[in-house]
Amino acid sequence: MPLPTALSRASVALAAALLTAATLPAPADAAPAPSPSVDATDRTGAARWAVQPSSAKGPTGRNYFIYDLAPGSTLTDHVGITNLGDRPLTFDVYGTDAYTTADGAFALLPADQPATDVGSWIRFERRAWTVPPGERVDIPFRLAVPADATPGDHAGGVIGAVARARTTADGQRVLVDQRLAARVHLRVTGPVRPAVTVESVDLSYDNPIDPFAGGDLVVRYRVRNTGNVRVTGSGTVRVAGPFGWEQARTSPTDLPELLPGGTFTVTERITGVPPLLRLTAEVDLAATTTDTALPPVLRSAGVWAPPWVPLALLAVAGCWGGLRWWRRRRAPGDGGRATVDAGRATA
Repeated sequence: MPLPTALSRASVALAAALLTAATLPAPADAAPAPSPSVDATDRTGAARWAVQPSSAKGPTGRNYFIYDLAPGSTLTDHVGITNLGDRPLTFDVYGTDAYTTADGAFALLPADQPATDVGSWIRFERRAWTVPPGERVDIPFRLAVPADATPGDHAGGVIGAVARARTTADGQRVLVDQRLAARVHLRVTGPVRPAVTVESVDLSYDNPIDPFAGGDLVVRYRVRNTGNVRVTGSGTVRVAGPFGWEQARTSPTDLPELLPGGTFTVTERITGVPPLLRLTAEVDLAATTTDTALPPVLRSAGVWAPPWVPLALLAVAGCWGGLRWWRRRRAPGDGGRATVDAGRATA
């Protein structure tokens, strides 16, 4: 396959670059000659390469490594690493685990955190591989699924990392570990248990001065994948007042793909909600797996939304009416008592 075609396919398989830096002491004299991996960087310190699923004969057109294996199974596959620069690059090649970030992104463990799941099941002949400029190396690896591996989805990545040196503005030498990866999605055969929960629903209401204009209702709810397979889907929020009187309904909000155990928090701001003393927000979650849709998940919460201005006006009107009533009730008694006293004085 021509190299440009292979690289265009590889761009789809690239994960975001993950950077870690360690500060080195600033040299007293001129910096020593850099290693080959640093030699391949330009003046900005940027190295250029691609990581993609491959085979012994070259790229296969896969975007990710996708497997369906039974516990105790093993296989051999290849990852292609292409040096797009004009100098040799030495890569640290290894497998690691994936997780879902707080904002719903697919991410890989930091370089200093060891893998305990699918990343630890991936083994290379060695970690360091040097690739000449403008060439690709298809590196074999062995994936061995433990006999006691839990059924369901396991996610990770095959990483090609380059350590490169930079000099900061204050003259310090900084070693940066830049990583590119191809995702790994492995399903271990066995009972599949897709499940999601809405862990919490939190409401806050910005009570308006003008009750006819309505206020802002903020609804935050956290979704957790409590099953053993990847899930995605969408969620809507329905806002109701007393007696179920619907006030608003949001458009469906798409959820990111959540790995098993992953969480994601959705925040909805609904404007123009009138203060109807008590408001209820119901979250309707429609989740799906790669195979099927799940039953809807519902959870609701309430918040007090007193119409302060009308209540204050009613309170003032009530006080004024009560004062008038008290005065009218007292006035006849006072007048009658005065008349009797005058009659006695005349007699």
